[in-house]
Amino acid sequence: YNCEQMFKLLEDKGVCKAEYLREYAANGELDSYWFLEGVERGTANCLEGFLFPDTYQFYLGDSAANVIEKLLDGFEYRFSDDHRAAIDTLNVKLAAMMKANGYGDDYIATQYYDVRKVIIVASLIEEETANSDESYKIASVIYNRLTNPGNYPYLNIDATLVYALGGKTDLTAEDKTVDSPYNTYLYKGLPAGPISNPGMESIQAAMHPEKTNYFYYALGDDGVHHFNTNYDAHVNFINSQQLYKK
Repeated sequence: YNCEQMFKLLEDKGVCKAEYLREYAANGELDSYWFLEGVERGTANCLEGFLFPDTYQFYLGDSAANVIEKLLDGFEYRFSDDHRAAIDTLNVKLAAMMKANGYGDDYIATQYYDVRKVIIVASLIEEETANSDESYKIASVIYNRLTNPGNYPYLNIDATLVYALGGKTDLTAEDKTVDSPYNTYLYKGLPAGPISNPGMESIQAAMHPEKTNYFYYALGDDGVHHFNTNYDAHVNFINSQQLYKK
């Protein structure tokens, strides 16, 4: 779920009105959460990515502050010092990949991944993955592209476009031209922010991507994604699937 879906669910269950949750998410006092440092507040979805998905108990008619902070506490509880250390290890790995692709130290120094960037990647994995077995391969495709922007400047991830369009899933070629910082067909690199609140499996995949040479994947008629190293093989696979012949 993204923030708006969470807020609507909480309202439907009688926990708290969505408008109160949006307001507190945008403007509530949340300075004690280290992982929100640098997050620009002021919009209803500014906490996207950090409202950890889990089973919670709330009171009916609960306060927006209690609800939002319980969800953020869920993230803080599960994101341990080991996970923070894993981000440092990830940065070393990504720096080596960029160097192997011909990028210099000055450029690499500007590409440091903090917790928010990792959660953005995790949210992409969450929305793109058909099953958990794919998570680490999808992470590899995302990072293979991000560390080789000269050849793969755009992520071209449909899920970011779905988010930009408010949940529309029957995407058209025209939709891919919508001017949104979440449109990874139009804007290079990562989208402006997370597109959902990912679970720990996707977060782990974002920090520990599988090592592959894949740059492409597509959903097959069998309900799982198939991965390819080159564009021609990717297109041939798509053309072989009934899913794309509607």
